Amino acid sequence: MQIRDIALARSGDKGNRATLSVIARDPKDYPLLERVLTADRVRAHYQDVVRGPVQRYLLPQLGAVHFVMNDALGGGVTRSLALDAHGKTLGFAIRRFRMRPAFRWIAALSAALLGTSLAVAQPYPNKPIKAVVPFAAGSATDQIGRAFAAKMSETLGQTIVVDNKPGVNGMLGADAVAKAAPDGYTILIGTNSTNAALKSLMKKLPYDQDTAFAPVAYMGSVPLIVAVNNDVPAKTLKEFVDFAKSKPGHVTFASASTSQLVSSEMLAGMAGIQMTNVPYKSGPAAMTDLIGGQVMMFTADFAVMLPQVKGGKVRGLAVTSTKRSPAVPELPSVNEALGLKDYELIAYFAVFAPAGTPPDIVAKLNAAVNAAAQSKDIQEKFAPIGFAVEPGTPEALAQRSKLETAKWAKAIKDAKIEPQ
Repeated sequence: MQIRDIALARSGDKGNRATLSVIARDPKDYPLLERVLTADRVRAHYQDVVRGPVQRYLLPQLGAVHFVMNDALGGGVTRSLALDAHGKTLGFAIRRFRMRPAFRWIAALSAALLGTSLAVAQPYPNKPIKAVVPFAAGSATDQIGRAFAAKMSETLGQTIVVDNKPGVNGMLGADAVAKAAPDGYTILIGTNSTNAALKSLMKKLPYDQDTAFAPVAYMGSVPLIVAVNNDVPAKTLKEFVDFAKSKPGHVTFASASTSQLVSSEMLAGMAGIQMTNVPYKSGPAAMTDLIGGQVMMFTADFAVMLPQVKGGKVRGLAVTSTKRSPAVPELPSVNEALGLKDYELIAYFAVFAPAGTPPDIVAKLNAAVNAAAQSKDIQEKFAPIGFAVEPGTPEALAQRSKLETAKWAKAIKDAKIEPQ
């Protein structure tokens, strides 16, 4: 709830005690309204009102009011004050009423709403927006999310603050957004982990993945690179598979996200090898251990992996897309390297809001995401990591999410990954 959804009215005096009417859309908003009443800037102007008893009313049709307060001037005359969110008087109107005092606050409120244009709702957005990235700083989700947030800020005219909440394959960050107020001021930089695969990887989620979010806009996708530590005796993916077959269970692989886990398990299943998973909280941490030799293999997005492959710190073996990537054309696809036909796994990114976010706000966010996706800056910045943008509507993202959820459920089942 925002301050603009509040109206206050003084309904009459009883001796030295004023009666205060609190008007809101929902009863659960009363505690917040009463905290607003005790704010210094309001109390300083209306000491007698704040000290008085509180009457509570619901008026669901309110939408453009900050505060409306009544002062009974006597003789059936009431002054209606229109106030801003800080208690500053924007203007007033004087009306004479011949009705019972108990209903004067309703008449004055109507006069203020219909007779003046002072209390106008502030257009969205009127304060900074928080974009939750459910993975660690430095990850592909973080890099892409921050770049989009900066461009979206230009379109929306408000700062978008990125908040990293990594953990449990993105579940912690997604949960925070699922439980946030559906007012457009908290959004999720979602992925195939948070919005497609988690329900198949976890026995129980703290939210309903299918209904907890309002789709906003698809951002784009990136393939992954299969790489090994430089000391692993394999120059190609075929040699790596042969090595793993010679030592069942001896080969270790890192994972810090759903795409990393599933891509590796899919590879193991389709190649007929056994590997041991070593989970990490973040992709950069897993990369550090791959370089150091604590794990042998790691499949990760281009943002995390490509700089290390290009720098010679790890050895790239293949890409997880169906075709070679222009960003690293020397690496074959997994299908090409192993003679397979059906191996493909890409990571995607999309913006979601809490379920119940108003359609007009979703539309504004969608336009901002699409403008960012179409910007030359974004496309040039992420072309080297194989990022392919694909602007679209909220409805298109909703349909994609359904298809991706089914796709990932099958991939997880085929890889024989048990829910945790």
